Amino acid sequence: MKSTPRLRVLVIDDQPIVAAALRKMLAAEPDLDFLYCGDPLQAVRTAIEFEPTVILQDLIMPGIDGLTLVEAFRAEAATRLVPLVVLSSKEDPEIKVAAFARGANDYLVKLPHEKELVARVRYHSTAYVRLLERDRAFAEVERQNRFIRSVFGRYVSDEIVDDLLERADGLTLGGERRLVTVLMADIRGFTPLSEGLLPEQVVALLNGFLETMTDIIMGHGGTIDEILGDAVLVIFGAPVRHADHARRAVSCAIDMQLAVPAINRRHVAAGLPAIEMGVGVHTGEVVAGNIGSRRRAKYGVVGSPVNLTARIESTTVGGQILISAATAAAAGTDLRIDATLQIRAKGFAEPVTVHELGGIGIGGVGALPRTLPERDMTMVELSAPIAISYAMVDGKQVSDGRYVGWLVRVSGCEADVLCDRPPRVFTDVRLQLSDAAGTIYGKVMPWTHRSKLGFRLRFTAVDAPAADQLATARAAPAPVT
Repeated sequence: MKSTPRLRVLVIDDQPIVAAALRKMLAAEPDLDFLYCGDPLQAVRTAIEFEPTVILQDLIMPGIDGLTLVEAFRAEAATRLVPLVVLSSKEDPEIKVAAFARGANDYLVKLPHEKELVARVRYHSTAYVRLLERDRAFAEVERQNRFIRSVFGRYVSDEIVDDLLERADGLTLGGERRLVTVLMADIRGFTPLSEGLLPEQVVALLNGFLETMTDIIMGHGGTIDEILGDAVLVIFGAPVRHADHARRAVSCAIDMQLAVPAINRRHVAAGLPAIEMGVGVHTGEVVAGNIGSRRRAKYGVVGSPVNLTARIESTTVGGQILISAATAAAAGTDLRIDATLQIRAKGFAEPVTVHELGGIGIGGVGALPRTLPERDMTMVELSAPIAISYAMVDGKQVSDGRYVGWLVRVSGCEADVLCDRPPRVFTDVRLQLSDAAGTIYGKVMPWTHRSKLGFRLRFTAVDAPAADQLATARAAPAPVT
């Protein structure tokens, strides 16, 4: 049961006989505490210690003017809102006006009638207690909101937390159709990359990657829908509507790629391997809203655009951004498109046109353009082809089938392989160097060589023995003309 708060009356008057009379008038009130202060110079300090719910103060006192003391109470944070009733022997309108102007709440000619005094003390004290209770309630709500933000803000964006806190139906299940841009990014070749690491090193690598990427995503107004191990799924345009969601997404993708070198410098300094990231972006209509059950729900989006974004991202290689034609059309005319490809996306009947994004702000006015660095794509013919074997990779699984071939040309990030059984374009492949313990993971790229018996492999992960052998092989021959 909630207890009734005590009412606390502080009387400030240089005449003890007045204070004694006031105490007698209030003595019959069981929930009331009374304190007398005869030194006006100590009044503010006494009030801070006593914490009154109402102050009864004389105007004519030695050592300090009564109106100045009213101002002193209003200047002190601890007493600024405490109701203050002026006690005066004069019924003077000008004095009343001056007292109210300085911050007094009420004015009584002393000595007042007992019933009137009790009524005014109760009125002002009760109003002040309610004010304190309201402020405490607001403070508790704000404390809880800060806790919610600190906890859930690590899992969802600030916009989603704001939506939950500000709307009474924030957790209502349901959704709406919304045109958004979806971005998906992940570390390419993460499985082989992590095989030689301790568990705590894997977590440190992922946290270093996600810490930086989260800041960039939220800086562009994106909402992180999911963190899937080494991958992150981001929505632009929901729950907060942004007319320029496609441009925000492509700009974010570029800044994410530009941040990778700094991440790698930190990783290398900590004894962790360097990483590469692929990014896919697509714009389309989804159903956005709270999805789940009454016991467990999340804000998210569903629909084929999410699936297509994942398919587009799965065809990327490290350092690459692939965007759909819909995103390119919506993001602006100042994009640098380095290539246009047709991909076969699982679950989609027709080929999908995607563009390799190389920059934004090209030829535009205002902000400086941001572009991705160009890669070392110079192919060199090897004087002695390197025997290899290769297998297809589906997700995290390496197929049992093994095929043989010859590595004949190499650049800084690609290799040409001659073989009898070329894999399909955009297939993930694990390649073993036959005369060394080297392993290369990569993705099959479009093959433009005159011979059809071969494929081009874009590297996604190269172990140290393979990197050493490729560097040695590239050092001697001259570039292909």
